[in-house]
Amino acid sequence: MITLHHLEKSQSIRILWLLEELGEPYEVKLYDRDPQTRLAPAAYKAVSPLGTAPVITDGAVTLAETNAIVDYILDRHDDGRLRPKPGAPNRAKYLFWFHTSQGSLQPLLTNKFVMMALTARAPFLMRPVAKAMVDGLDKAFYGPRLAALFREIEKALAESKWFAGDTLTAADMVMGYSMELCAHRGGMTEAAYPNAFRFLKQMREYPSYIRAMEKDGKGTILL
Repeated sequence: MITLHHLEKSQSIRILWLLEELGEPYEVKLYDRDPQTRLAPAAYKAVSPLGTAPVITDGAVTLAETNAIVDYILDRHDDGRLRPKPGAPNRAKYLFWFHTSQGSLQPLLTNKFVMMALTARAPFLMRPVAKAMVDGLDKAFYGPRLAALFREIEKALAESKWFAGDTLTAADMVMGYSMELCAHRGGMTEAAYPNAFRFLKQMREYPSYIRAMEKDGKGTILL
């Protein structure tokens, strides 16, 4: 049986949602972050040495990385409902958004937030210099690339209810966490991107997502 080692306020909410949607038996072990560092505790790192989330165990298999875990689980339990099969009309859209989250969007968000944190933690006298450098980098690099992605997200969600069409797929599950980050800390606003916020509303109201959040009990993202 698959065990999800679920670190609070982390990307593993995606896997918890997936498992709830599939309805197959699984176990979940919850881990709180270290209250001082906000990093994974030692018990979690004993399973995932890098301390990254998500990670699952399944017998002798230990597997990390969101998209690898999603494919591993869907190989065993999906009939094409959550992962369109080769040749399906929405296959290309599915593949694009399934990989956009981890390949483009999430790295930009993570790097942006790391730079912001470095500014906040810089020595007082160095803080203005650090802020100027980070603001310049955001203006020249992170901001324009995120804005381009936001426009593509808004366009895609104007054309269909979900990212790969009018039914839920795993692409929505991996994009969902990143979309929460975009809305809370990434500069995405409802006024500018109404379809993106409509997606977030329908995600938060989706039965299997609600069940996942109830099991999580901590919320999806670090603020």
